Amino acid sequence: MADDMGYGDVGCYNPDSKIPTPNMDKLAQEGIRFTDAHSPSAVCTPTRYGVLTGRYCWRSRLKHGVLYGYERPLIEPERLTVPRLLKDAGYNTACVGKWHLGLGFSTVPGYDFDFNAPLPWQNAERELEEHIDFTAPLTGGPVDLGFDYFLWKRRLPDLSTPLRLH
Repeated sequence: MADDMGYGDVGCYNPDSKIPTPNMDKLAQEGIRFTDAHSPSAVCTPTRYGVLTGRYCWRSRLKHGVLYGYERPLIEPERLTVPRLLKDAGYNTACVGKWHLGLGFSTVPGYDFDFNAPLPWQNAERELEEHIDFTAPLTGGPVDLGFDYFLWKRRLPDLSTPLRLH
């Protein structure tokens, strides 16, 4: 599965695609092609929740919008996920790119704060950042929910070069 790609961006569906997608083309050639897919939401966080859990996104605590930087994990630790099912079946799994489903940040001793700030884009994140213990382990991320690997880079130095895994 790839994010932010149109149907015609992948070579197996469009021989005139301007984007080389040899690995996705090989997967399509050797596996199953999905030609009638529907997104559970128009924005990333609820869509990711739906795809990873197999549940309608409105069954989560998020009722509108997306999660922001320091919010608590949207997927409950005990929730069965597709990557966990695949891992249990013997597959290796990886999440590449932004997670955007929340992480379990810890605060410094003596500071108690609800990470689900009502308006995080209005300086709430900046104020909260001062009270996060960045030395504490993060929980509730991709590896905790069934993925074997999580590859992410906050800023790409050269956006003209796509990331390719072999």
